[in-house]
Amino acid sequence: MNTLGRLFRVSLFGESHGHGVGVLVDGVPAGIPFGVEDVQPELDRRRPGQSLLTTQRQEGDRVEIQSGVHEGRTTGAPVLMLIRNEGQRSQDYAKAPTVPRPGHSDYPARERFGGWNDPRGGGMFSGRLTACHVMAGALAQKLLDAHGVQVAAHTTRIGSIATPRTFTVAQIRETVERTPVRCADLDAAKAMEEEILQARAAKDSVGGIVECIVEGLPVGWGEPNADSVESLLAHAIFSVPATKGLEFGDGFRFAERRGSEASDPYYRDEAGRVRTRANHNGGILGGITTGMPLVFRVAFKPTSSIAVPQPTLDLATGEPTPLQVTGRHDPCIVPRAVPVVEGVARMVLADVLLMHAALRPREVKREW
Repeated sequence: MNTLGRLFRVSLFGESHGHGVGVLVDGVPAGIPFGVEDVQPELDRRRPGQSLLTTQRQEGDRVEIQSGVHEGRTTGAPVLMLIRNEGQRSQDYAKAPTVPRPGHSDYPARERFGGWNDPRGGGMFSGRLTACHVMAGALAQKLLDAHGVQVAAHTTRIGSIATPRTFTVAQIRETVERTPVRCADLDAAKAMEEEILQARAAKDSVGGIVECIVEGLPVGWGEPNADSVESLLAHAIFSVPATKGLEFGDGFRFAERRGSEASDPYYRDEAGRVRTRANHNGGILGGITTGMPLVFRVAFKPTSSIAVPQPTLDLATGEPTPLQVTGRHDPCIVPRAVPVVEGVARMVLADVLLMHAALRPREVKREW
């Protein structure tokens, strides 16, 4: 229920207002250089309280590596990483057991677990657990580094504001942290900031899209059908709260085109490599990597916790009742979702790498 991956196995645990949240990663090869310094910078990008565009909940999000690492290298044992919760205000959720918040999992979770689930801050359904994706992704990147695979994501839409431009991994990394919305297009980023601030002023929220680019993937990673790269990424991406849409390459735009407009013709580049002149399919064909950049986009819904009064139901009385959500919530979760999407891509691709290594060991380097 809480585990992703076949060989690089990632298990999430914890709750929003419990003692902490964490991740257990099994299947990690021994000897990989790894430490807090590899994880903390990524967590700092995701943590709350970064600006007026995010929730004002104050959390240090300091990672502790509890097992699986000795003298700066992985041991082959499962790697356990933990973050202790610090800034909970559980009184803000006193009504959650009987007055479910619209757009949240309060009611289906109550029915699924017989009322025994922790409702504070959404419990195990909270976006707080996306810190676990980031931690696992930081470890996964160490495996990918040995194969020259690099991952970068950025915001491409906030509400009605979108960037029409495409970017490389290097371009994203150069500009993405210059703006709190984490959009590589700095002109569009200014308008995105204003879109979020307007929603915040109206006590409302706004959604958006994160695009992820992966460069350096060799041709031939992945399997067809159930273990296709798209299937594995989709499974993991939809474990991220508020995810409501996913597309690869041109995605839904394929529906508007003819085949002659959507193909990716092959050619040999100056180095003699087989490439495609376009990348409409986003670097995957038949579930297997093509050697072109992997491109996918994730759509996130607006934050459901808003201060605008909403109609709901009092489950204790059976009567309709208005609800005005209190507490500290993101007017837009998209900027903080950028490192989460990167983390998910990394941990899935590390799993794909290990599966490829198991089937074709001579093709995969064993030194880290």
